[in-house]
Amino acid sequence: MGSSSLWDLVQHQRLLLMMLVLGIGGSLQAGFQGSMITYTSVHVKTFINESWLERFGMPIHPESLTLFWASIVSIFSLGGLLGTTASGYMTTKFGKKKCLLGANLIMLSGAIIMGISKVADSFEMILAGRFLCGISTGFCVLLHPQYVGEISPKKLRGFANSTASIFWSLGKVLGQVMGQREFLGNASLWPLLLASHGVTALLQLLTLPFFPESPPHLFLNKGDEEGCLKAMKTLWGRGPHQVELDDLRKQQSALWSTKSVLEVMKDPALRRQLYVLFLLAVTLQLTGIHTIYSYTFEVLQTVGFDNDHIPALSLGISLSELLSAVFCSVIIERFGRRVLLWGGYGLMATVLVGVTLTISLQHSFSWMPYCSLALIFCFVICFGAGPAGAGASVRMEIFDQSSRSSSYVISGVLNWIGFFVIGMVFPFVVERIHQFSFLIFMGTLYVSAVVIYFILPETKGKSILEIREEFDKLNFKKKKQPLGSETSFAGDPVLCTKL
Repeated sequence: MGSSSLWDLVQHQRLLLMMLVLGIGGSLQAGFQGSMITYTSVHVKTFINESWLERFGMPIHPESLTLFWASIVSIFSLGGLLGTTASGYMTTKFGKKKCLLGANLIMLSGAIIMGISKVADSFEMILAGRFLCGISTGFCVLLHPQYVGEISPKKLRGFANSTASIFWSLGKVLGQVMGQREFLGNASLWPLLLASHGVTALLQLLTLPFFPESPPHLFLNKGDEEGCLKAMKTLWGRGPHQVELDDLRKQQSALWSTKSVLEVMKDPALRRQLYVLFLLAVTLQLTGIHTIYSYTFEVLQTVGFDNDHIPALSLGISLSELLSAVFCSVIIERFGRRVLLWGGYGLMATVLVGVTLTISLQHSFSWMPYCSLALIFCFVICFGAGPAGAGASVRMEIFDQSSRSSSYVISGVLNWIGFFVIGMVFPFVVERIHQFSFLIFMGTLYVSAVVIYFILPETKGKSILEIREEFDKLNFKKKKQPLGSETSFAGDPVLCTKL
């Protein structure tokens, strides 16, 4: 981000405050949920066993204990899938602000239920609380990047979109810090660790009502031009904002209705955008980044480190992603989204080649485990500095207001399903081919880098309509474009008939 953009950002103080509020109650919660649950494993299992012994006079069978713990972990994904599926309809009907407030009420309820589970001597309350938190997270991880992208002017949109990955990484770091034995990750305070994310939900509940709904939603979905202009002045200062209003008017003339998920999937004008969306969702699951985080203990054991050092190393890995995500927000407006995506994928794939090689040779040289660790840090840094922030920005920018909510539903469903499948399958893959399992991710990353290079136009500095026109040229390159209009409407047959 250049110096002029940085100065623009400093001037938009209220916009910065809203980004902070959205991040605290949005992606930060999702990152926190993903990392802190690992640190409660031993304590929750002990609690389940003690409760079972008190109720039935005998210890629980080991297989039943494993089943209960697996249910507590996996029901979060089930709730997330449910929240994601419902988010498209709910945001179109009620707006992103009201939906976020509702999602945080659900999150706060889930946190309270888990927090009092030990006092109530009910491990079933942990199960119920995790399900509620999953529903809320399913909303938050989709609404946060949409909301923050829509409240930002075009010149700051890349930075604003990339903050979703910053707060996600910050949440993971906070979850790991709070999960240490010296803080809340011990036998007496673990219920507070399960409930601590309720604080962020409460903060957003208390602060978000003082900020406006997104200007595009007010103008395009509610038809409230006066409210839209008021929101722009609140967030961006008391300028004329005529350029932004004209862009919304053009979008309004191009939109004949909000598209459902099925309509988005069938629309020929969105074919290339859906290819990009599908590629980003699949590649996110097959980069190996979630696998490294989910199985950090096993990965670092394989690399050759002692169990006592692994918590600190794991925290260091998360911190490196956070710092690289901040770096991405600085450079995204300078380098653009496309370069950060294909370049990041390529670098990550190359690093995985080195990880596979060093793990294979770790018993040959005493210093080889340190090379593996350094490469793992490089891998996480390449992800945070490129695909994490750029991918979030692209997902928001390549769809207009009529199709954005439904496109995020599609992306969210793909991500939740992929997260579940990878979590179930990867342990068996590792047992079969060991360190060579990383080569699967390497192949996916190289292919994705090449495909992104050829199919994704750059979106930096362009309005939503300009981006749509770029995709119209790609989606209908063999068809004659409509004449006499500023925007291509080839993908909207009904609109073409009206015009």
